Amino acid sequence: MYLIKTPGVIQGLFPNFVWRVNTDDKKIFLTFDDGPIPEVTPWVLKQLKEYNAKATFFCVGDNIEKHTDVLDSIVEAGHDLGNHTFNHLSGWATEKLPYFHNVRKCARLVHSELFRPPYGKMRPSQMQFLQRHYKIVMWDVLSADFDSEISKEQCYRNVVDNVRPGSIVVFHDSLKAMKNLKYALPKVLETMTARGYVFEGLNSALVTEEQHQLVGQFA
Repeated sequence: MYLIKTPGVIQGLFPNFVWRVNTDDKKIFLTFDDGPIPEVTPWVLKQLKEYNAKATFFCVGDNIEKHTDVLDSIVEAGHDLGNHTFNHLSGWATEKLPYFHNVRKCARLVHSELFRPPYGKMRPSQMQFLQRHYKIVMWDVLSADFDSEISKEQCYRNVVDNVRPGSIVVFHDSLKAMKNLKYALPKVLETMTARGYVFEGLNSALVTEEQHQLVGQFA
């Protein structure tokens, strides 16, 4: 079971996580989990380029080592990177120390303080440790492109019917998601651009948000 729109009550339980960017501007933050892989990621980059869209790729370290050239193409295109563990580990199924080591192993490859736990699952002890070292980025809209039981049209509607300014949207540049992704992503880019939205990476947005918070504290 999964939720397309993350309820505010869940977001409130974990206020130190990043669920969306606090902005009223028409900006959407597309994220892509599980890559990079040559079968899907270059296609994603091509779609983004057509709309001058920037995104954030939460990469699996093992895929980075296998496909360094694909990672390089993400960076060269001006997109942001995030950490998705080295072996796509579920925090619920992994002991604390092996999980930390796996996260750090990926961190040495992506050089990013952004971290997203695979499946969105971590134990409390893992959360407490990791949030001292990383910005833990979740989402407020899930495309569910990974779900073979939904139609590709539903995948598209999951996004366009639920996004708002500042939304962080999850897609996957993976073989499992490819069918739904190849239908939904171009249509999302087209539809939301027509509605006046732009697509940005998370790094600069989160830095700006932190600066505003600091100004507020000392105003």
